Amino acid sequence: MGSVLIDKLLQSVVNQSASDLHISVGQPPVLRMDGRLRKLDTKVLEPEDAIALMKSITPDRCQQELQEVGGTDFGFAFGEQARFRVSVFKQRGFISMVLRRIPNKFLTFEELGTPPVIKDLITRPRGLFLVTGPTGSGKTTTLASVVNWLNDNQDKHIITIEDPIEYYHKHKKSTVNQREVGVDVPSFSEALRRALRMDPDVILVGEMRDLETIQSAITAAETGHIVFGTLHTTGAEGTVNRIIDVFPTSQQEQIRTQLSVAIIGILSQALLPRKPKGMVAAYEMLVVTPAISNIIRENKTYRIDSCIQTGRKHGMILLDDSLFNLWQRGMIDEEESIARSRKPSEFKFRVDQAKKGIFEDAAKEDEEEDDDGEKRPGAQGKPGAPARPGAPPTRPAAKPGGGR
Repeated sequence: MGSVLIDKLLQSVVNQSASDLHISVGQPPVLRMDGRLRKLDTKVLEPEDAIALMKSITPDRCQQELQEVGGTDFGFAFGEQARFRVSVFKQRGFISMVLRRIPNKFLTFEELGTPPVIKDLITRPRGLFLVTGPTGSGKTTTLASVVNWLNDNQDKHIITIEDPIEYYHKHKKSTVNQREVGVDVPSFSEALRRALRMDPDVILVGEMRDLETIQSAITAAETGHIVFGTLHTTGAEGTVNRIIDVFPTSQQEQIRTQLSVAIIGILSQALLPRKPKGMVAAYEMLVVTPAISNIIRENKTYRIDSCIQTGRKHGMILLDDSLFNLWQRGMIDEEESIARSRKPSEFKFRVDQAKKGIFEDAAKEDEEEDDDGEKRPGAQGKPGAPARPGAPPTRPAAKPGGGR
C-alpha cells in the first residue's frame, strides 16, 4: 500500500508543479504550490500510513539514522521525471516527511533573472562567491545553474560537496565529481580538506554550516580556486557579519583580513509568489570592489548597503530595489513585497510615493563611489526626494503593475 500510494503522491507533485510534499499523521498529504499549502482530497494519514510511506523510499542506512537521532535526509530519483530531497523526522512519536521536488531541467540565468554580472564573477580564476537566503529561497537551484553553465562553456574540474546531492551533473566540457556527505565523505570540512589535493578548479560547498568549513572555504579561495557556497543569511551585510561572528573574538581581525581578500561576490535572494501564478526571485548583488574590501577589513560593514546603492555600474543592486522593480512591473503583490523587504517602513513609503506619481530615481546614474566607499550624491539626490532648486524637471514614475 505504501509504495503504490507514494507513487501516486509523487506523480501529483510533478503534475501540479508543486515544490514540496508534506506527510504528517492526522491530516491528508499536503502540497506546497506557489508558496501556499494545499491539502489533497484524500484520506487522513494514520501512523501506519506514514511508516509505510517512509519505508517505501528510505534507504536502510537512513532508517537507522532516524532511529538513532530522530531525523535523516537523503535524495532519490522518481524515474526520469524528477528528483526529490527528503527530510524524515519524528514528531510526537510519529513519523513525518517533507519531500522537496528538484526539477530535472536546469534553468538558465535568464530564466532565473539573476544579475548579469554573475557570469563575470563565476569565471574568475579564484575567490569566494556566496549565494545566501532563507530556506526555500532557491539557493540550490541557482548554484546548480552556475555549475551547469560552467559545465557547458568551460573545461574545468568541478568538485561539489552536498548533503544530500540534489541536482545530478553529467560530464560535458567540464569534469564534475559530486561527493555526498554521509555517503562519500563524513563531513563538509573533511571533503574540503581532501578536495584541495584533487586538482580542482571549482569547489562547491553545499552548506557552510560551521567554523571549520567556513575557514576551509576561505583558505581554498585564497589558494587559487573559485569556491561557491551557501549561507542562511539575508543581505550582503548580514552575510559578512555572520561569517566573522562564527569565529572567536581573538581570530576575528585575522578573518576580516582573509575574507576581504578572498570574497568576490554575494548573491542574496528571496523567492516570492508570482502573479498570477508561479514563483519569482528577488536578488541583492554585492560585487566586492577595493572600497568594499577596505570596509570588510576595517569592520565597517554598516556601510555595505550604501556601497551597493552607489555601485550600480559594477552590477550591484539592493534587495529592496529588486523587490520594488518586481512590484512596479506587476509581478508581485504589494503586501508580499513589503513583507519580504529588509526595511519595510522605508519600502512602504517608497511604494506610496510611487503610487502618487512622485519620481522614483531608481537608476541614480550620477552617483559615484569614493575610494573609501563613501556615497557622493549627484544631481538627483536620494530616491523619492524632491529635486533640489534649479534641477531639471523629473519624469513621472512608471505606474505600478504596468509591466515593461
